[in-house]
Amino acid sequence: MVHADEIASLCYERFNQLPRRGKPEPGREWTLLAAVVPTHPKEVVSLGTGTKCIGRTAMSPKGDVLNDSHAEVIARRGCIRYLIQELREAASAGDSSVFCRADRRGKWKLKPGVSFVFFTSHTPCGDASIIPMTDSQSQPCPPVASVKADGGADGELKRKAEEPSEGENTKVPRLEEQETNLDDPKQASSKPDAPSQSHSPETPDGAGLHPQSVPDIHRTGAKCVPGGPADPLHPGVGYHSTGVLRVKPGRGEPTLSLSCSDKLARWAVLGFQGALLSHYLEEALYFSTVVVGKCPYTREAMHRALVTRCSQVSDLPAGFSPCPLEVLQSSLEFPFSQAQTELRHQAGQGRISPCGAAISWCNVAEQPLDVTANGYKHGVTRKALGTAKARSLLCKLELFTSFLSLVSATDPSALPDSLRRTELQTYLDYKQASESYQQAWTKLRSQAFALWPRSDRDLLLFR
Repeated sequence: MVHADEIASLCYERFNQLPRRGKPEPGREWTLLAAVVPTHPKEVVSLGTGTKCIGRTAMSPKGDVLNDSHAEVIARRGCIRYLIQELREAASAGDSSVFCRADRRGKWKLKPGVSFVFFTSHTPCGDASIIPMTDSQSQPCPPVASVKADGGADGELKRKAEEPSEGENTKVPRLEEQETNLDDPKQASSKPDAPSQSHSPETPDGAGLHPQSVPDIHRTGAKCVPGGPADPLHPGVGYHSTGVLRVKPGRGEPTLSLSCSDKLARWAVLGFQGALLSHYLEEALYFSTVVVGKCPYTREAMHRALVTRCSQVSDLPAGFSPCPLEVLQSSLEFPFSQAQTELRHQAGQGRISPCGAAISWCNVAEQPLDVTANGYKHGVTRKALGTAKARSLLCKLELFTSFLSLVSATDPSALPDSLRRTELQTYLDYKQASESYQQAWTKLRSQAFALWPRSDRDLLLFR
């Protein structure tokens, strides 16, 4: 049995135990928090904070830059680190707190009674955040200024959790807010960075609103993917389309990062383990429950965004099936939410803004803490760019390296059949060799997410 407040309390307590580095400045900065909690033992195994993602031109063909630093993505990628460690212990010593041997050679499955709960302190950006507005609280989905690999910001790329004060002469890249024109009548009732939440068919217009108020919705900064339905941009509840794929916002240039609503919906069909770990797993790993902290929320919008859109996907390969997620809300609010930050803000602290850093903590033996900003290690200087010192432990290259160490630690006689090919070299090779996962992804794309942007092959050929 999952109790929402118990899960939220565990996650907030784990956050409080972390060092100060990368945390928001109280009363001035806010962030989002997400985490993964197994039901047995019931403890946080991965936690993430963050609100940013980089633009297209800042992405690296070496896989050494962290593209998406929204809390939900950080928490899931940290969980991958944890799962790699557990699989290494299972493969080398036959001992793991979550895995036991499956019937097929080289394959593992969850121990009986083990499932995973996903916690997020705010409704995920994108479709799940398009809900009737009952207050003025905004939805966080702020863009970040592009930081290029050549140093971008004229010299040192020193990253700080705190944004520079107004007028300060500094070379630190400034973290910009989402552009919102409050003179536009279509946006007049939404604040900057407001959660883009649109009317859900399951929720009557203006449901739960004060009789004197004008029905409106929380707005999301995530934009509809090209080639599909666009937002009508009508006043009030007619501003957004619902149930469509969205790309996270960026100022100046588009990003390639799909909204967290879309990513959670994808994980609910393909599993959150990804293509690489699917080599080792008999079945995909699904979150049994999603718990949302206290924030603007409707279960209807969450269910629409995370479950309904993909519930009819069929003919999936063995080990994959649309997961009937349970969605719960906690009554406990994250102390560093945007709403709490606004309540605690005092004169003279400077303007309220999203925290520029992203924190990852996961339950692994080596380097459990990883703090980043703009896709690089927090505090990295320009001189260190392109070196291992600058890389987040969550970037594709680092996770690939960890996966290869798992493969090396596996006795050759116990390797899964899909990893016995000699021609596997690049990151893309290993992903494509996970055939059941790729077949499931093809089915999901053709039946529900046809407009999901395809990855640029040139960004996946590192080794």
